[in-house]
Amino acid sequence: MILFLKGVNFTLTTVDMKRAPEVLKDLAPGSQPPFLIYNKEVHTDNNKIEEFLEATLAPPQYPKLGCRYKESNGAGDDIFHKFSAYIKNPNPGLNEMLEKKFLKSLVKLDQYLLTPLPYELDQNPNLSESKRKFLDGDSLTLADCNLLPKLHIVKVVCKKYRDFEIPAALQGLTRYLAEVYKQSEFRNTCPKDSEILLAYHSVAKFLKR
Repeated sequence: MILFLKGVNFTLTTVDMKRAPEVLKDLAPGSQPPFLIYNKEVHTDNNKIEEFLEATLAPPQYPKLGCRYKESNGAGDDIFHKFSAYIKNPNPGLNEMLEKKFLKSLVKLDQYLLTPLPYELDQNPNLSESKRKFLDGDSLTLADCNLLPKLHIVKVVCKKYRDFEIPAALQGLTRYLAEVYKQSEFRNTCPKDSEILLAYHSVAKFLKR
């Protein structure tokens, strides 16, 4: 998604890591993709890869994807943890408690999306609710690139295993996702629902009856 937003020409080659070429197995033993190799230097940490791409593919030739506001980088950072606990639990007795914690993390993100950012208040001091499209403004940033794939997984897996959908009452989050699904950069890098469910087949649990 970052490369799409940067406008870089690239070739995508998929690899089955169970049958990966030896050169790939030797590249970063014990590490999971993605890897980035540049001038024989290997980057395996997601954050380091993002930092490298942002520093290397920099203005004026490429757009800047960093956030203006540091708070945007941490928005929604607890959702996936709460989601994992919620979806891995098969005990009906714990479901309500875990769902409330998960929902609380969604509400927290919703509130951030509804809260006007400083640049919006500079334009309209009387603005009570944010009108921006994404986390940090009206352009996608690295923060969105981090959060959006996780939110999509949350939507797909929760619907399948809990028949849970993000409440329409969370207007900021609902608006955010609706806007995001219009973006070709996200749609073109988003895995199919079937692929997500296959990946979670051995992880997510239906509630015991």
